[in-house]
Amino acid sequence: MVLVTPTRHGDERGFFSETYRQSAFVDGGIVAEFVQDNVARSSGPVLRGLHYQALPRPQAKLVRTQLGSIFDVAVDLREGSDTFGGWVGRELTDATGSMLWIPEGFAHGYVVLSDVAEVVYKTTAEWEGPLDRGVRWNDPDIGVDWPVDRPILSERDANAPSLGEMGRPFPTGSVS
Repeated sequence: MVLVTPTRHGDERGFFSETYRQSAFVDGGIVAEFVQDNVARSSGPVLRGLHYQALPRPQAKLVRTQLGSIFDVAVDLREGSDTFGGWVGRELTDATGSMLWIPEGFAHGYVVLSDVAEVVYKTTAEWEGPLDRGVRWNDPDIGVDWPVDRPILSERDANAPSLGEMGRPFPTGSVS
């Protein structure tokens, strides 16, 4: 994962910021062709995830908040990776404009820290229902240190399989 914080130009009227410029991302080592944009609005403490899209069309995501704050998490599901089953979490806020780049082969989720948050993300593959998967948000084998005690969950997320139950969705060499 890569944390990206765009430059903001501000004055008494507000600010202006480029949230995506292909050449800057390529210069930073992120090469992606985005094909879908999504937005989700949630109240705190809603937790969404941990989700991923299976082969043959995995998704990489560029995630940011346009309103509020979230704790954003990515979990490595790439078999053979030195960090398999490991996680990274970052607070993303509308105040900083920081974004998290989540490559293919990672599950993604977040919990809303503010009263309300709008999360915007670009994906490198279109969503396909039959390939939509999840891993349990509180799996002790992953051990995400969520900053809330009792999040609001969908039934799907509450009943997602553990890392041990789900098999290996991204075999060695299937994603980079």
